[in-house]
Amino acid sequence: MHVLFPTGRQSAPSLGLALSKVTEFTCEIIETGEIASFLTPATLEKLIADHPCDLAVVSGMCTASFSGVERRTGVPVRKGTRHAADMGICVPLIAAGRLSADMPADDMLLEEKAKAAREALVISESGADAFFTIRGVKIGGSSRIKVIHEIMDAHRHPALRDAVIRAKKHGADIVDLGFGFDATADDVVRCFSMAGDLDIPLSIDTLDPELIEASLFRADLILSLTKETIPLLAEKILESGSAVVLIPREGASLEETVDSALQAGLFKILADPLLQPPLSGMTRSLAGYLANMPCPKILGCVNVVEMMDADSPGICAMLASVAAETGAACLLISEHSDKTRGTTAEMRRAVEMMTLSKGRPYPKDTGLDLLILKEKRLRREPPLLYEEIKDAGAPSESLVYDPKGNFRIGIENGYIVAVRNGKAIRGTSWYDVFSEILAEDGVSLLDHAGYLGKELYKAELALRFGRSFEQDGKF
Repeated sequence: MHVLFPTGRQSAPSLGLALSKVTEFTCEIIETGEIASFLTPATLEKLIADHPCDLAVVSGMCTASFSGVERRTGVPVRKGTRHAADMGICVPLIAAGRLSADMPADDMLLEEKAKAAREALVISESGADAFFTIRGVKIGGSSRIKVIHEIMDAHRHPALRDAVIRAKKHGADIVDLGFGFDATADDVVRCFSMAGDLDIPLSIDTLDPELIEASLFRADLILSLTKETIPLLAEKILESGSAVVLIPREGASLEETVDSALQAGLFKILADPLLQPPLSGMTRSLAGYLANMPCPKILGCVNVVEMMDADSPGICAMLASVAAETGAACLLISEHSDKTRGTTAEMRRAVEMMTLSKGRPYPKDTGLDLLILKEKRLRREPPLLYEEIKDAGAPSESLVYDPKGNFRIGIENGYIVAVRNGKAIRGTSWYDVFSEILAEDGVSLLDHAGYLGKELYKAELALRFGRSFEQDGKF
C-alpha cells in the first residue's frame, strides 16, 4: 500500500522523522504550503492526480471536508494525528485501514484505549472473588475497591431520593445515609423508605443503637459498630443480613472490636482504622491500615478531602493508591462542601485506575486518568510567522451601548442562559447561544459581539468545571 501524506513546510521535517521507520506501507510526504491544516479539497485532489496513491492521510487539524475528493478520485482520505511528530503512533491504524475521515487519529487512539479500559474493568470485576457481597455488590477479595458516597444529615436533605440516584449515576457503589444527633428513629425509617426501592446498596452512618436498629429493614451496611454496641445489635444484624463497619472506641482497640464481632457470629465485617485529617495525625493513622486483619478494611477519606483546601482529583488519586497498597476494600467519600462537589466521580475514576494498574508498577497510561485542568502531553504547535508585531494598547474608556440592547448572562440547571427584555436563549455551549443571538439579529456592534463571546465562553467553562459564574467578573 502506498500512502500520501500532504503536509506543511513547517511540519514536514517532524513528519519525515515520525515515519522514517515505517515498514508496513510506503510513504510519500508532499509539502502543500506553509501550514498543513490549511489544505483545501482542490489542492488535495490535484496532489492525488499528480501522486497516485492508495490512501491519503491529512493532518488531524484539517477542518475541510474531503468526502468529495474521495468520491471523485476513488482514493480514501483519512485524518492522521493533529501534530506531525505524533503520526508514528497511528501507523497500526493506517495499516489496518481503521483511520476515520472525521476524527483525528490521536482522538481515535484515546477513545479506543478508554473503551478497552472500560471493557477490562467489566471483565475483571465479573471474574473477581469477594469476601462477601451486599445486594449483589462484591466487597473485598480480588474485586475492585468500592466507592461509598456519604450524604450527611440525610434526615434534613430536601431531595434525598434524587441525591441517591445522582450519587449512583456518578459512580457510587453504595450510598451512605448519615444521621446527626438530632435524628430520630422515625427519621431513619422515613429516609430509608424514601430510597428503599432503588437498586443500590444503602448504608447508615450513626453510632446510635436505636437508629441502627430502625434502619435494619433496608440498610445493607452499618457504619459503625463498636465493641460496646456489638452485643446490643449483633443478633438483629445477623437476622437482617446487613454488613457492618467496625471502629475502635471507648478504650477498645480495633483488633479487640473485630474479635468481639467474630465471637458474636458477625461475618460480613469491615474494619476502619480511622484515617485522621492532614496535620492532625494522618501519617500516623495510616499505619493502622498496614496491620493484617481477618476482614477487609475501609478507608474513610472525608477527613482528608474535606479538611484540605486543595483540588480534589489529585487527593482522590493519592487516597485510592493508598487504599490499593493497603488492601482496603472500600473508600468513603462525601460531597458535603462546594469544593468537594464531583469527588464521587473522581474517586470512582481513581479506583478504576488502580484496578487497571494491577501487574503494573504505576497507575499510569491505563487508558483512564484524572487529568482535568492539566494535560498529559503539551501540544506541539508550529511557530507563528509574522514580520512585525504591535503591543495591544489600553481599551477606550468610553462605552457605547448596542442599540439592539444588552444581555444578562448566567448558568442555570446545566445551561448557559442569555436574557434580554424578558426573553431567554439557552444552550450547553457558548457557540450555540451566540449563534442563536446572531440568527435573531441580536447584536449590531463588533465590540458587543466580542464581549458576548467572551462572557458566554466563561459561562461554558463554569459549566464544564463546576464553577460559579459572574458576568463581568473573573473566571
